Amino acid sequence: MLSRKASQITPSPTLAIDAKAKQMKSEGIDIIGFGAGEPDFDTPGHIKEAAIAAINEGFTKYTPASGIPELKEAVCDKFLKDNGLRYSPGQVVISNGAKHSLDNVFAALLNEGDEVIIPAPYWVSYPELVKLNDGKPVIVETKEENRYKMDRSNLESAITDRTKAIVLNSPCNPTGQVYSREELQEIADVALKKNIYIVSDEVYEKLTYGGAEHLSIASLGEDIKALTVIVNGVSKTYSMTGWRIGYAASEPKIAAAMSGIQSHATSNPNSIAQKAAYTAITASQDCVEEMRQAFDKRMRYMVDRINKMPYVSCIEPEGAFYLFVNLGETFSRQFRGKPVGDGNNCAALLLEQYRVAVVPGVGFGAPDCTRFSYATSLENITEGMDRLENFLKELV
Repeated sequence: MLSRKASQITPSPTLAIDAKAKQMKSEGIDIIGFGAGEPDFDTPGHIKEAAIAAINEGFTKYTPASGIPELKEAVCDKFLKDNGLRYSPGQVVISNGAKHSLDNVFAALLNEGDEVIIPAPYWVSYPELVKLNDGKPVIVETKEENRYKMDRSNLESAITDRTKAIVLNSPCNPTGQVYSREELQEIADVALKKNIYIVSDEVYEKLTYGGAEHLSIASLGEDIKALTVIVNGVSKTYSMTGWRIGYAASEPKIAAAMSGIQSHATSNPNSIAQKAAYTAITASQDCVEEMRQAFDKRMRYMVDRINKMPYVSCIEPEGAFYLFVNLGETFSRQFRGKPVGDGNNCAALLLEQYRVAVVPGVGFGAPDCTRFSYATSLENITEGMDRLENFLKELV
């Protein structure tokens, strides 16, 4: 018999959709995939060359559990340059991807029954990671008219004497929204008043559009910095999803706890990938800007197309590479004589009948919506939008 913990975990719908789409592709079916949460660009050449050099130099053994010193120093320099934050290497833990960093954070902070506030829509793994570490996710509903952002009132209404942490994701997966300084200050004020930790997932920080600027909540003052654990990584910024390098920065006692947990759970992150990540962070950032501009162009095309279609709508994202599309109006309509019904069925119809892969919003805590990733070519996006439009034209 499985453990209660294992039994209550919900598999990632993102990976499930992606796996099904890849299976269909392997069978020769022409699939347009909007499901993947990774850039479609190759890892830049100079980063790959750094990994090859590490292999050739024999850098293939164990490293310190929390990461090699030069990478931790580079992360500290990055925080100072990009975010105006001073951390020492002892406050940084390099992990096997940002997801692993989040797992370490919750393992270090949570006791059984501790509550973690998560605004919905949310990245699918937040509630599951909390549950895996004996915590209780408390979902705070946000509104489309508020650009899916949590504010002081709905945050305060969710706080109890068991509240241990708040999850903040800006730019947000799946909505693409970015919190302003004023919005972050509201959250910081509540966290300080109640002495609640903030787990700030900033993995999409370099991918912003339309004048939006990423601001780390930890930069609002030393008091809130002391309560904040920042999680970031190289996966999205440098198209290094498979390299599995993330990092977290926090107060020394939290970092020490995370390092100790990681030393027993996984030992060190991949030695070769650490060398590649060092080069990614310290070398020219021109490759990041090229990718960001391509995403910006794709996003604007998709927003324009979708907001001209019947039954669907979306808010223009300010960051990340996702469009969160409201499909709720389609649920009461029929497709070829049968009701669409809900988001899961809508996504299934798109995949099976029109060969378009999207991720239904139920996994993000927003069942009326669906996530479209624009981490695919403009040619694919154009064809995918044509197929979506044809599907909507069939609804009655």
